[in-house]
Amino acid sequence: MRVWTDLSVNEQRDALSRPVSENSQAVTTAVTEVLSQVAENGDTALLALTEKFDSVTLASLTLDSTKLNELADSLEDKVKRAIDKAYDNIYGFHDAQQPTDRYVETSPGVNCELRYTPIEAVGLYIPGGTAPLPSTVLMVGIPAKVAKCARRVLCTPPNSNGEIHPAIAYAAVKCDINEVYLVGGSQAIAAMAIGTESIAKVDKIFGPGNAYVTEAKQQVSQLPGGPAIDMPAGPSEVLVIADANANASFVAADLLSQAEHGVDSQAILVSESEQLITDTKRAVELQLAQLSRSDIAAKAMQNARYILTQSIEQSIQVSNQYAPEHLIVQVDNSRRYLADIKNAGSIFLGAWSPESAGDYASGTNHVLPTYGYARNYSSLGLSDFYRRYTVQELSYEGLKDIGTAIMDLADAEGLDAHRNAVAIRLKDNSDD
Repeated sequence: MRVWTDLSVNEQRDALSRPVSENSQAVTTAVTEVLSQVAENGDTALLALTEKFDSVTLASLTLDSTKLNELADSLEDKVKRAIDKAYDNIYGFHDAQQPTDRYVETSPGVNCELRYTPIEAVGLYIPGGTAPLPSTVLMVGIPAKVAKCARRVLCTPPNSNGEIHPAIAYAAVKCDINEVYLVGGSQAIAAMAIGTESIAKVDKIFGPGNAYVTEAKQQVSQLPGGPAIDMPAGPSEVLVIADANANASFVAADLLSQAEHGVDSQAILVSESEQLITDTKRAVELQLAQLSRSDIAAKAMQNARYILTQSIEQSIQVSNQYAPEHLIVQVDNSRRYLADIKNAGSIFLGAWSPESAGDYASGTNHVLPTYGYARNYSSLGLSDFYRRYTVQELSYEGLKDIGTAIMDLADAEGLDAHRNAVAIRLKDNSDD
């Protein structure tokens, strides 16, 4: 446990530091090489890399619609019902975010518009790894469907049978995903960004992944003519603010729900109550022993922090400094503190709002900025699947009204051609 007021500025910064990858340069180099292979050899590189990393030999990268529906139909009914429930809530929340075109006459005869159009082709990356993630299919697939993106391309690693998990297939069918490819890792990001014989390039890439996927997204977003990406992201994280009345077992469960994501996940408890911190530590040990992924969670909890503050207000200051991906506020009358929270990807208020709700079925999106990016990036939403653009239409009278201002500003910037584009129009009309 660390007492916040006893720490120096540097010690406070250290207390809120994220785990640092020890092989970051190796990751960068490896991803650069994968991108080069895919650019040069297309599908051949993808098939070879899939065999190397996923230990499966594929005849084709494409999962056709017949096989997709067959896999979806094989899913057990209780999981289908769970996905259906989550789908309805997520769809409802995102459908309510529909953007509205704007029309403004800024001056007489000067008409300006703000319009929205769906991104034409979106790439949806679904991690494989140690567990299937149908929830992520819903989180990226539903807003793509609501926005009416014409091409919705899903890439996910194949399992040992050269297929995908039925839950991923069922979620993909629910979201009307029209292209599914059996490829994962940085090679999938490369394929969607560069294009191959089987996978046409997309305009924007969405979805979480490991360090290699994250690095690949960063690299392809910098390619000339490359795709946009949803956000930079790193390992999953949670910060819990709890007061003396919080349920220590609830707090421990929330910390562990993030820790089981991966060994590089981070969980932080910030509390004004030393007793609550002590009780939570004890509850963590008890619950950890019961987890099927206890080995992963135990390693992640080595990155955990327990911070004692003087007040809830100071706890919020600590949280704002950390800018967590997930922020859980288990304090009395938690909503009263909402306005003071400045930096968080997604906020969970009160004892009955576990982070798991947002991960699966409350309706909000679980694709969130991590690693402190919550200071300047937002949680994934419907607007991320649109491109906005402006339109202006001027009458002669409108141009005449603002023409002097335009020409004087062009003069001030020394841009004669800009000035002339206005002057020639006004002169031409006056000659008539």
